[in-house]
Parts: sequence; C-alpha cells; structure tokens
Amino acid sequence: MTAAIALIFFYAPLDEDGLNQKIFYFHVPIAFTAYGCFAWGGWKALRHLWKGEEGADLESYVAIHLGVIFGVLTLVTGSIWARFRWGHWWVWSEDQLVLFLILFLFYCAYFMLRFSVAPGPQRANLSAVYALFGVVLIPVSFLAIRLSQKFIHPVVFTSHGPQMTGSQFFTFCVSLAAMLALFAALYNVELAGKRLDSSLRELRELLT
Repeated sequence: MTAAIALIFFYAPLDEDGLNQKIFYFHVPIAFTAYGCFAWGGWKALRHLWKGEEGADLESYVAIHLGVIFGVLTLVTGSIWARFRWGHWWVWSEDQLVLFLILFLFYCAYFMLRFSVAPGPQRANLSAVYALFGVVLIPVSFLAIRLSQKFIHPVVFTSHGPQMTGSQFFTFCVSLAAMLALFAALYNVELAGKRLDSSLRELRELLT
C-alpha cells in the first residue's frame, strides 16, 4: 500500500482531469477487489454445496463481508470522481452506476438472510445458494460499462490494450496488487478471529 500511494502521488503523471484523476488508482482497484471478494464468496459457497467442504461456509461469509466493505469504498470513491468530472455525486439514469448499486444491495441483503436463520446446516445452505445467485450479477455489472450507450464512465481497457501510458499502467497494477493484498490480509485476520471465537464458544459450552 505504501508503494502504491507513493507511485500514485509522486510517479504517475496527471491527465486532463488534473489531481482528480488520481482517484482512478484507488477506485478501479477497489472495484475489481470487490468483484473478486464476491466471486471468491461464490466459489466457497459452491464448495460448501458441492463438496461439503468444512469451513467453506465461514470463508464465503467472510469474503462477502469484505466485498461489501470494498463495495462501499467503490461507491464513495466513484461519487467523488463523478462530482468533479460530471458535476453530480450520482446520476440515476446511468445503468452502470445503478447496476453496481444493485449488486451491492443484493449482497447487503445476504446478511439479512443469514442472520434471520439459526446457526446450523440450513443457514449455511441458504447462504450458499444466495451467494451463488449473486455471482450472476458480477459480469452484468462489469459489462454494463461497455454496453452503455453514453459512455460517460471511462473505459481504459479495450481490445487494443490499456488506454494509458506505461507509467500509469504500472501504477495501476501496483495499486491493484496492493488492494488484493489488503483483501487477503483482512480475509485471513477475520477468518482467524472468527475461528478462535467459535473454538472459545465450544470450550465455554463444554465447561458449563
């Protein structure tokens, strides 16, 4: 993260957007990481339903939990960029914005479903099925940027490669790696904490 921030502010050149363009190096990697979190949560949900893999339900939950956090950051950073570029914090007529919001709210509702059912196999199975349905929305949300007729959302990756200079692309790659590393670190820390909490709860029940 330190390397990414240093490259963003001291190495990557400015474009026509000026300093506001710097948020691109935060917004897009955060959005990609959010997609990755939801996809990983869906994969772990599939492992739970298909293989009955021990711990997959908890891993799916943690991934989706972090995905929602990165989703909030995506909406916040995107709104900041939009305010300076379009003059509005949000444009409801743009499908690509609304579709990401729908994806975000869909996964927010995941927690309402999960915690409305008592812990056990039923909750794990229902949560897994819901998480798998959400995976369908990921490519729809991503492709909406390219299918939009107005193209107010910048498209920097095309069939001709990244539409940016070498220094900008290098900075973007480091920023994306930093966000993915942050997700991996938070994922493992949260998993360790929840597994420890579960073990302590079981020990407390045995002692009582």
